Amino acid sequence: MADVARLAGVSSQTVSRVSNGYPGVIDATREQVLAAMRELGYRPNSAARALRYGQFNTIGVILFGLASTGNSRTVDAIATHAAAEGYAITLMPIDVPTQDNVLGAFTRMGELAVDAVIVILEIHLLDAATVTLPPGVHVVVVDSDAGDRYSVVDTDQADGARRAVQHLLDLGHHTVWHVTGPQASFAGQRRARAWRATLEEAGRPVPDPLYGDWSAESGYAAGLALAYKPGCTAVFVSNDQMALGLLRALHERGRSVPGEISVIGFDDIPDSAHFIPPLTTVHQDFAEVGRRCVQRVLLQIREGLAARPGTDLVPTRLVVRRST
Repeated sequence: MADVARLAGVSSQTVSRVSNGYPGVIDATREQVLAAMRELGYRPNSAARALRYGQFNTIGVILFGLASTGNSRTVDAIATHAAAEGYAITLMPIDVPTQDNVLGAFTRMGELAVDAVIVILEIHLLDAATVTLPPGVHVVVVDSDAGDRYSVVDTDQADGARRAVQHLLDLGHHTVWHVTGPQASFAGQRRARAWRATLEEAGRPVPDPLYGDWSAESGYAAGLALAYKPGCTAVFVSNDQMALGLLRALHERGRSVPGEISVIGFDDIPDSAHFIPPLTTVHQDFAEVGRRCVQRVLLQIREGLAARPGTDLVPTRLVVRRST
């Protein structure tokens, strides 16, 4: 820093202000300092800065699986909004989400020096109190029913499912069949409960659900089972990938969509508008989920606050296309 200051003809304090992005440095002086940094190959030492100020400008993200649409798009949104705030993210995937593995991930996050942690565990662990988080950690949890103990951000799964089922009932269908997500999934269970409750409130029969695993393959298997099911004229599928497989199965069995069977998904992945036919679905705002996660965790960091329990629900919206 002293070398840069001598070459630029300014004080070390001015170099510090430029390297840390502080305002109040006139443009000409800032350009002199930046030119000197480039000439000398100077880069601010983030580790030294962290030791000095006790802040690492890094958010850890612990998650169970990056392959699912929801997890990958949420992580992408978190990374984007964190970068806009001057923060990087460190990912810590967990193969098997047990208490020991979650606590081990928090320990490794501590060793990697992060300021806070966002936890994406979309299965029933925190909900059942089989996994607890270490006290005193700045943390936000995504996609969980643990709002009584933690700061939680989630899509309004139940309202999205209600919108989907009600849309099909409003079209005149007597009842709606359902292909669920994995039984251990919090989001999948919330959607399934809302599907059942909406049918019961309307006084309609509730068919036995078919269980999927979020994959198009499981949707295809469900579609083969439903293709000639008596009375099946409408299906609510718990995600768009399974809906894709179900559409293929119905097509192969000669069942017209939506002429004979209406199909609706959940997520509104970018490809869903290009399915055959284009898929009616429930839109999840993953970008807003990521933004609120970063917003909540930065509030904890900057104000030195403990995480306040409570659930922040991001609204969904129905996107009507040609499959219903």
